[in-house]
Amino acid sequence: MLTFKQMEALYWIVQLGSFEAAAGKLNTSQSAISKRIHELESTFDFPVFDRTSRNARLTDKGNELFEYAKELLERRDEIVERVSAREVLVRRVRIGVTELTALTWLPRLIAMIKETYPKVIVEAEVELSATLRDRLAADTVDLIVVPEAPASERFTSVPVGTVENAWMCAPSLYSGKATIPIADIAELPLLLQGNLSGTGLTYSQFLSENGVNTAKILVANNLVAQIGLTVSGMGVSYLPKTCLNYMVTAGALRIIKTKPALPPVRYVALHRAEHAYSLSNQVAQLAQSCCDFSANLLDPRRFSPV
Repeated sequence: MLTFKQMEALYWIVQLGSFEAAAGKLNTSQSAISKRIHELESTFDFPVFDRTSRNARLTDKGNELFEYAKELLERRDEIVERVSAREVLVRRVRIGVTELTALTWLPRLIAMIKETYPKVIVEAEVELSATLRDRLAADTVDLIVVPEAPASERFTSVPVGTVENAWMCAPSLYSGKATIPIADIAELPLLLQGNLSGTGLTYSQFLSENGVNTAKILVANNLVAQIGLTVSGMGVSYLPKTCLNYMVTAGALRIIKTKPALPPVRYVALHRAEHAYSLSNQVAQLAQSCCDFSANLLDPRRFSPV
């Protein structure tokens, strides 16, 4: 008889690439996962996986069965989520965020999810925007919070907040005018994010449109590293203005204004469009309500005694 456990085994083997990884995901043994697949093959009388391949590669009929399994599991989860009361809903929600969200309001979002859905288990990971979009497309995360990009029909987008960035550097690196033409920023050593970063891609396009030569730059995709290198005098970088204001006030960083100024970066919560009525959509609404890029978990004043 066909069971959801068999469907889950098939789904996670395909998503994670191996029987071992699926076993870990489902908190069971590899032998139990293999048994479930053998049961499927016995039920339908065809091989689900190509045994001549070293990887977990589906046969043609196995791929067809996988699509049905995915549809069944999604339908099951939707029914459970829509019928269950928030207090008794039991499932996992997988969230992906970029580093800035992790450093500012991710703990607040997780706390709000746990308060609203006490039995929901939250899994969170921090990655670059491009990686998170790939993960969402592959359905290995349920929801991501990333800088806004051209819309995709595959994803539902919920605006959550806006980040104002400013050019910053160590005071020792630059002591000239407080405001300069945008083209002159290239005369200073630049420390920028790469195009795998949503913010990096947005500002790469902005600088190109304004004729700024970025041929000689140092790329740092890690925000904490970028801040550290900037404070160390390695270059001028665009950094989130509000949450780093305490470092500007303390004299560790100096703001350089440009004409035109850097445009704001809009952040959105994305989930798959077919999950319009799912827990993912509810979490996106919670993200919208609690987004706060002004906070900074690294600000020592947060932990100073009153």
